[in-house]
Amino acid sequence: MRGDRARAVAVNGVLALAALAAVSPLLWMLAASFMRPGEASSYPPPLWPAEPTLVHYRALLSSGGLGRQFLNSLGLAIAATVVSVSFNTLAGYAFAKLHFAGRDRLFAALIAALVIPGQVAMLPLFLMLKGMGLVNTYAGVLVPSLAGIFGIFLVRQYARSIPDELIEAARMDGAGEWRIFVSVVLPLLRPVLATLAVFAFLASWNDFMWPLIVLTDGERHTLPVALAALSREHVQDAELMMAGAVITVLPVLALFLLLQRHYLQGLTLGGVKQ
Repeated sequence: MRGDRARAVAVNGVLALAALAAVSPLLWMLAASFMRPGEASSYPPPLWPAEPTLVHYRALLSSGGLGRQFLNSLGLAIAATVVSVSFNTLAGYAFAKLHFAGRDRLFAALIAALVIPGQVAMLPLFLMLKGMGLVNTYAGVLVPSLAGIFGIFLVRQYARSIPDELIEAARMDGAGEWRIFVSVVLPLLRPVLATLAVFAFLASWNDFMWPLIVLTDGERHTLPVALAALSREHVQDAELMMAGAVITVLPVLALFLLLQRHYLQGLTLGGVKQ
């Protein structure tokens, strides 16, 4: 009994140290964002600001102009999440439960396309958007988010766990395919939808390359692009850069904490049910 308790204490202690080591850079980033200019560059670097200040956040959101870019990123991330979850859910459910000609071959082709790097498609996609007049528009930024192979695969694997008898019973009661999808399937897909929403929001919020290519107007730039430009101008101002990093991390962290339970449930159930 004592041996089991000692092992549990040892394991929990190791896990606590590992968690502290993983979180400590984020904690110092948060502390440095409240330090006076030049304080974080002193030696040895302080762990906590001597006199906390919000001067860097004020500079970023006012003279730095990041307030507009923050709203741009937030709006694009929310829109990308909505369209991505909608299209991927419809396609994943179709591949899982609907029968149509060439379904399995088409899905195998989609899975094979996962090995193709996304950067390979950037030039053809940019030329297509240029021909459609979508360059330097938010719609052009959203096009790659319309559907993703990984999202379709994730929903399809989870939807396969829904009993066919449940869907057949709804059909026998006279429900149409759309009614079955909305009333029967969607509530059961809630965990994987939360997982997909987190992935889609993260992908759009952290995307740097595609908005940099498509958006030529600085007023329409997203937060990662604006921070990269700001870092070139204020490369020595570590505290200002830490404040910008905190602004970037907070929405993602809040979303993850909000959907954590559904997110983890979607990952675990979607991986084991067939």
